[in-house]
Amino acid sequence: MFPTLIILLLVSLFALHFWWRAKLRREWEAWRSENARRSALEQSAAAEAVARQDALFDSMIEGVLVLDEAGRVQFANRAFAQMFATTGVLRGKALLEAVRLHEVAEIVERAGVEGRVVDHELRLSGEPERWLQLNATTMTSVDRRRLGTILVVHDLTRLKKLERTREEFVANVSHELRTPLSLIKGYVETLLDGARDNPEVAVRFLQTIQRNSERLQFLIEDLLTISELESGRVTLNTRQLSLGIVVEKVFADLKERAARKEVRLLNEANEVVAQTDERRIQQVFSNLVDNAIKYGRAGGTVTVAARVRDDGLVEVSVRDDGPGIPVEALERVFERFYRVDKARSRDQGGTGLGLSIVKHIVQSHGGEVWATSEVGKGTTFFFTLPKA
Repeated sequence: MFPTLIILLLVSLFALHFWWRAKLRREWEAWRSENARRSALEQSAAAEAVARQDALFDSMIEGVLVLDEAGRVQFANRAFAQMFATTGVLRGKALLEAVRLHEVAEIVERAGVEGRVVDHELRLSGEPERWLQLNATTMTSVDRRRLGTILVVHDLTRLKKLERTREEFVANVSHELRTPLSLIKGYVETLLDGARDNPEVAVRFLQTIQRNSERLQFLIEDLLTISELESGRVTLNTRQLSLGIVVEKVFADLKERAARKEVRLLNEANEVVAQTDERRIQQVFSNLVDNAIKYGRAGGTVTVAARVRDDGLVEVSVRDDGPGIPVEALERVFERFYRVDKARSRDQGGTGLGLSIVKHIVQSHGGEVWATSEVGKGTTFFFTLPKA
């Protein structure tokens, strides 16, 4: 009886042992599986956080560069890479190897000494010229140990261009106003000094004063027009218009001026209809036809034509057979105050804003404007409008 009990006890112990072993194995496998799942979730969350961070930094218009304590790149967003035209993977590279600009390295060194560098402007030569504003800050630990540097870069190119344009505009306007004002002032002083007692001289001086006051009036009107157009506040009242009718109205206004130079005006736009603002498009035709008469050949011909292109746009041309425009000047003729022949333009009473007004009006219609010319044979100005 006793041996049998011993045997049963041993069998029970072995069974219990294998049962606990199997249970422990199952729990171990479950723990490993849960641990692997948590690790995968943590890795996924970390990768997602990094992806969100990269997307956030890449959406910024400012360039961001992060350097470690050894001065090697840890992170650079897309805007930074575009600003400095870098290629390939930047992570792990030395700063000069990544950027190749000693000025940037000097800013980082200054930040290491001073703690931060703010609003440092950097001019990048080349075509086109670019301006950048650099801000660098040193990252430190609680015990003041240097951990690295953050560099934030703003692109100032557009602001610099606007500032330069504003300065040029003010200078040009001042110059354009100064000339007629000086003439008016000089002739008035001469009249007051006694020239008014000579009727012949007085009339000639008064005619000059009148001519220059008209020039001032035209300049101010053109300045107001271009200011209104550039502000974006212009509302176009477009409707279907026969371009031939608009051209005839312009020809009627300018026929006396054309007759003085014996210039023939030809209207070849009679059958074309466009969707346009009548008052604004009349300004366009007036400026272009007036210029063609002024600077074209005496006894020549000015032709206005229009056609509907295959892409559905209406293409209009104003052609003269005058001396033409040099190739190097064609791209600049639509700039404010640009004149191919400054002395002749002022003698003709031009303000230097007419073609700029033409460009803005055409662009506000969704069209484009350009010019072609052959020296000695004439110039043709083109612009497009929406088809009715």
